[in-house]
Amino acid sequence: MQNFNWQRTDLIDESEEVVVHQTKEQKEKLEQSSGVQIEDRNAGRVKITDVLVDAEGEKQIGKKEGQYITLSVPTLTLEDQDGFAQLEQELLVNFKNMHESLSWQEDDKILIVGLGNRTITPDAIGPYLIDHLHSLDVIDEKFVMYAPGVTGQTGYETGEFVAAIAERLQPKLIIVVDALATRASNRLCKTIQLTDTGIHPGSGVGNQRQEISYEMLGIPVTAIGIPTVVDAPVLIADAVETMLRSIAARVAERSKPSSKLSLSSWQPDINKELDMTLVQPIFGEWATWTKEERQQLFEETFAGSHTQLMVTPKEADYWIDRYAKLVASMLMNWASDL
Repeated sequence: MQNFNWQRTDLIDESEEVVVHQTKEQKEKLEQSSGVQIEDRNAGRVKITDVLVDAEGEKQIGKKEGQYITLSVPTLTLEDQDGFAQLEQELLVNFKNMHESLSWQEDDKILIVGLGNRTITPDAIGPYLIDHLHSLDVIDEKFVMYAPGVTGQTGYETGEFVAAIAERLQPKLIIVVDALATRASNRLCKTIQLTDTGIHPGSGVGNQRQEISYEMLGIPVTAIGIPTVVDAPVLIADAVETMLRSIAARVAERSKPSSKLSLSSWQPDINKELDMTLVQPIFGEWATWTKEERQQLFEETFAGSHTQLMVTPKEADYWIDRYAKLVASMLMNWASDL
C-alpha cells in the first residue's frame, strides 16, 4: 500500500507527540525525555495551549525550536461577536508577550507579509489581511505590507520575494500571516496559531516551499496562522467516530431515567468514557477499534481516489474575511503601544 499522510497539520498541538501526552504525568515525561513543554490554560472562552520546543524537542517531534501558542474557541460561529472579541483580545495579549523583549526605535519598520492565493478562498487570508490593512483610515507608518502571491502565479519562490524585501528594508520584525491545515474538523476556522519560528508556506497541504524564518533571513519572524482546510478522509473518520460514539451513548443511556425525562430532544454526551462493545452487534468488530485503527482503514480505502482532496467550510469566504479583519485590528492595537 502506498503510504499517504492523512494527518497533515500545521498545528503543533495536533502533532502526534503532543496529542498522546494529555495528562500531567505524560506531559512531565514528555518534557524530560523529548524537550517539549506543554501548558494548557483558559482565558474566558478561549482555550490556550503553550508549547515550548528546545533543540532536543525539535529532533523528537519534527517541529522547529521555539514558542508556539494555540488559541481556540471550540463553540465559535460566524455570528458569535463575543467569541471573536475574546479571541482577538487573547491574541493581542499573547502577541505582546511574545515580543516584549524587542526594543523599538522611532524609525524601526515592521514587514507584514500576507501569504496565499487570493483566487482560492480558503488560502486567501494573507492577501485579504493586506487589503484590510490598506483600507484602514490610519495606517501605522511602521508597517510595510506585502502580498507576494504564490509560486504557481509568479514563478518565483515566495521566500525569495520576502528575502529581497527584507534585505532592502531591514525591518525589526517580519510578521507572516497564512492559512493552515488541520487534522481535526472541529478546529476549522476556530483556531489561531502564533509562533516565533517562522513558516514553511504550503507545508500543511503537501506543497512545501522555501522557509521564511530567522535562520533564513537573519530577522525575527513571527507567524500567525488560521486552519481553513482538512484532508477529506480525516473528515470522514471524524464523522464516523462521532456517529459510533453517539449511538453507543444512546444505547448505554436508554434504560436510564435521564433519557426518558428530557423535555426536549435528548442529546447524549459523546465525550465521556464509553463502552464501544455496545454497538458491536450493530456494526461488527470494527466499531470497537481505536480511532487510529479505523483511520488506517480509511487510508487503505481511499488511497487511490482522494489523495489530494481537501475540505473547507461552505462559509469559508465569510470566515476568511472575518479573520483578516480580526488580525488587522489586533496588529493596529499592538502597534499603537510601540
